Amino acid sequence: MANYFAHETAIIDAGCQIGPESRIWHFSHIMSDADIGERCNIGQNVFIASGVKIGNGVKIQNNVSLYSGVICEDDVFLGPSCVFTNVTNPRSFINRKEEFRTTYIEKGATIGANATIVCGNRIGAYALIGAGSVVTKDIPRFSLWTGNPARQCGWVSKNGYKLEFNAEGIAICPETQEKYLLKNHQVSLAE
Repeated sequence: MANYFAHETAIIDAGCQIGPESRIWHFSHIMSDADIGERCNIGQNVFIASGVKIGNGVKIQNNVSLYSGVICEDDVFLGPSCVFTNVTNPRSFINRKEEFRTTYIEKGATIGANATIVCGNRIGAYALIGAGSVVTKDIPRFSLWTGNPARQCGWVSKNGYKLEFNAEGIAICPETQEKYLLKNHQVSLAE
């Protein structure tokens, strides 16, 4: 007996792994060899291809397709209808499955609604990609990106609040009071 919930309209292929307490909603399709962690929420009409790896506590909103090569660490949020690619120059008349490129989403990152993530890029931990943005390169951790193509417009805390750094490169999260350091265009939590 499964230790996860799947709506009766969901299609769960044999050979996939789904962790305890995960929930899979209406009309979603999980292919064989997909790996979904614990306590994940897979929204309506989500497609997860073979070879996709999803960490624990990931939330995937409605109408998202995750193709082979996508890897999400723990606590990632994928907004409604965000898009992932897996080939940089697709053609219907050419088989390019050997050219699939990995897209890696690090712990706690957020991808906004309708954002597009071009394959082969890495989204850093706790980064926030704004709704409708098009990501065409690697994204540093704790960074905030918007637009098409996406451009950095700031830094955010683990809790998603915009950080304002002083002249010494120090910022405080307004919600948690955690201290962040900005050095060499990299942000880290102060110890």
